Amino acid sequence: MLMIGEQPGDYEDVAGKPFVGPAGKILDRALEEAGINRDEVYVTNAVKHFKWEPRGKRRIHQKPSSRDIAACRPWLEAELRLVEPKLVVCLGSTAGQTIFGPSFRVTKERGKVLSSRFAQKVVATVHPSSLLRQPDEESREREYKNFVSDLRVAVKAAEAK
Repeated sequence: MLMIGEQPGDYEDVAGKPFVGPAGKILDRALEEAGINRDEVYVTNAVKHFKWEPRGKRRIHQKPSSRDIAACRPWLEAELRLVEPKLVVCLGSTAGQTIFGPSFRVTKERGKVLSSRFAQKVVATVHPSSLLRQPDEESREREYKNFVSDLRVAVKAAEAK
């Protein structure tokens, strides 16, 4: 299984590893609940650099542009060729649009087993950081359960022949 996120965040940029910050903690918990061993999953990002703007002493995330995505595509394609995943999981709209094109909408295709030129099986879901932005505890919990459900779809798809 290969999981694609959007881009490194501040924590990831400093650590040099994907999904080690707050969204990574949510991903780790959800993977465990879905029965996925993170050590057996290749985790990467569609965009390889942290795009940000300064706000005081903090570096605030900026959504990558189509140019950022296109510039980093060769590295992602090389990762996909080397890993040869049975299944790709797109975490969020940037990852989904990187695999399927700019008209792809996670809201419409979430939790479905799809196919692309990069992998026979692809499942798209939300980016775990979106759970951090939910307005209240009730919606965070609901969206987290939906996220775990999407990951369980990925597990079943990866196990199916």
